[in-house]
Amino acid sequence: MAFDKYVKLAGSERQPMPGAKKAGACDPNEQMQVTIVLRERQPKSQHPSVADLVASGERISRTEYEARYGADPQDIKTVEAFAKAHGLPVKQTNPFARSVSLDGTAGAFAEAFQVELSMYEIPGGSYRGRTGALSIPSELHGVVVSVHGLDNRPQATTHFRVAAASAAASTSYTALQVAKAYNFPTSGNGQGQTIGIIELGGGFTQSDLNTYFGSLSISPAPSVTAVSVDGAKNQPTGDTSGPDTEVMLDIEVAGAIAPGAKIVVYFAPNTDAGFLDGINQAVTDKTNQPAVISISWGGAESTWTAQSLQSYNTALQAASAVGVTVCVACGDDGSTDGVTDGLDHVDFPASSPYSLACGGTSLTISGGSIASEVVWNDLPSDGATGGGVSATFPLPSWQTSANVPPSVNPGNFVGRGMPDVAGDADPSTGYEVQVDGSQFTVGGTSAVAPLWAGLLTLLNQALGKSVGYLNPGLYQSIHSASNAFRDITSGNNGDYKAGPGWDACSGWGSPDGAAILQALSSATTVNPPPTPDPKPKPKPSPKPKPKPAPKPKPKPKSAPKPKPKPKSAPKPKPKPKPAPKPKPKPKPAPKPKPKPKSAPKPKPKPKPAPKPKPKPKRLHRK
Repeated sequence: MAFDKYVKLAGSERQPMPGAKKAGACDPNEQMQVTIVLRERQPKSQHPSVADLVASGERISRTEYEARYGADPQDIKTVEAFAKAHGLPVKQTNPFARSVSLDGTAGAFAEAFQVELSMYEIPGGSYRGRTGALSIPSELHGVVVSVHGLDNRPQATTHFRVAAASAAASTSYTALQVAKAYNFPTSGNGQGQTIGIIELGGGFTQSDLNTYFGSLSISPAPSVTAVSVDGAKNQPTGDTSGPDTEVMLDIEVAGAIAPGAKIVVYFAPNTDAGFLDGINQAVTDKTNQPAVISISWGGAESTWTAQSLQSYNTALQAASAVGVTVCVACGDDGSTDGVTDGLDHVDFPASSPYSLACGGTSLTISGGSIASEVVWNDLPSDGATGGGVSATFPLPSWQTSANVPPSVNPGNFVGRGMPDVAGDADPSTGYEVQVDGSQFTVGGTSAVAPLWAGLLTLLNQALGKSVGYLNPGLYQSIHSASNAFRDITSGNNGDYKAGPGWDACSGWGSPDGAAILQALSSATTVNPPPTPDPKPKPKPSPKPKPKPAPKPKPKPKSAPKPKPKPKSAPKPKPKPKPAPKPKPKPKPAPKPKPKPKSAPKPKPKPKPAPKPKPKPKRLHRK
């Protein structure tokens, strides 16, 4: 193969980070690593596609997944030949994740992918970046889905908020107090289960863990193991305002709720390639085999390339196929997700339909029970729960009866609504943590992802099997089970308001763990059609719109439940066919392509399109 004729790689377009200044050419001798994601192998006739497998509710082993849907050996050989032709050694192949990792110099990679690599300066640092699209040899067209790592900008940010020391009305709880208020099952401790946690920086110390768990009379402390991905390691910075606090919050909340479970922390670089490799490492880990994964990092959908949105979504779909639940924080900047373009945004990877998107509330506990709970919103002075409507992922079939509103952005795209569930996230009613020798209170949706990961671990132990891909069952039957959720009906996150039932700032609400266990034990779920695959497009500069000032967060009251308010969010006009019961209609696949923002279109066509054939697809301090 000559590898001398090139074509553009669709969805690979990049722009500099906002405020970045080009500082010159990249050192051509700089050593770097790049991850190439390949197409899904065509399954044999007796096997369904991955999308159909997941939609059926079936799950298979990691070994079986690799055999059915892993990379085609011939595709791997083609990429290896391309790498050899450019002097790029193959560092690792992961057939399950359909990825090939290459080592080499910046100069060699720039030539191989016909791209200019430059250095950019940003506040607090610099990064190696590129602009425009990548090119690949024609021999790789249709074989290569995405290329990650040429650009090493920080891709994601943490979603924690430290409580202000001066906040007079603030209070704090231990994770155990929150779990008790949410009526988590008490018959087990997670024994025999494994929780995976993805971290993109920072680290933990055993002394801090011993101190924290000792203060809760949990002895011995849970087993915590660090796994290195792409050279990243457990490296505490000693700075409580940095990623150490994220790492410790995640471990301490999940570990307090399920102290008998093994916790495996996958440390990966905070880059587009590193984050993806970290998720794939956890999903494909045949040694530790986590059944629940917690992710508290992310970034607005608009900050990702289209190829990354696809490949990350594919990795999360693979997790669903092998029975792994992935709990992801929704972000801490309200309905804009911290983007200042005048539009609303949602956080990714929480917005993937294969993520259990976790939103935030402000919780008041009295006498061990919930006295009040409202949507967390401390804007404009501090944070608020993320949530809203995806501009990338179409409305999943299992969400068609949830009354997800159309986006408030121009064009009113009807997309995947989030969050799915909620939990205490307000720093003023936050969690007591031990980080770098200090004790203080932390909130943010970063706490809700490990909270739900801990709960799901207890559920898996009690059920004797993993819950796996929870979303279809959650929307079809579990949410309606008696007392399974505390409906949050007061508050907003900016443009989306809480109301009875599902809403785009608190999902179905906060959990009653024991009631959810009962619902899972007895529920019969009708399998929905496959979730439509995204066909994300680069986001052109949108037309700004004025942002309404968010309403102040309602004061917690001693009343057992806030008085419900009706939703003010408009009902979607392109409404999917309603069903008499929360059971989705077959094949309501929405239009798979999100609207381009440069010239907002009217409304998405309400008429469902035929389900597209799944294609191979394959997170920033704000």
